[in-house]
Amino acid sequence: MSTSRSSTGQAPVDRIRTDPGYQAFLLLRIVFTVAPIVFGLDKFADLLTEWPRYLAPWIDELVPGSAQQAMYAVGVVEIAAGIAVALAPRFGGWLVAAWLAGIILNLLTIPGFYDIALRDFGLLVAAVALARLSISHTSSRPRRS
Repeated sequence: MSTSRSSTGQAPVDRIRTDPGYQAFLLLRIVFTVAPIVFGLDKFADLLTEWPRYLAPWIDELVPGSAQQAMYAVGVVEIAAGIAVALAPRFGGWLVAAWLAGIILNLLTIPGFYDIALRDFGLLVAAVALARLSISHTSSRPRRS
């Protein structure tokens, strides 16, 4: 029975225990899979907050329908972004970063939401770190032993 090895020659379980870069990659991948899906689902339930209040009035005027209907669309995009991170973190990390950039732009145009925009900038940087780390911690094709 053969054990799958990474490009570093370590079995996956050994990498989880000993490779700080791989640990960081896994943490970011898990967080950027779970969080967008949870927040996306909550756009339909409004359990965490009243999401439409986070939509800038100028964006609400641009999109058809109500602010709540816009939040439903946002929820679908967030769920898709979480799934993209789970399946393809090289792409998904950049997708989440771009999505966060849009959220930041939206928040910067609503007085009183600058602190949330700053927090989301930190998340954007972490999403970029995930995309960059995924280059060395995932492979597009299996390696031969």
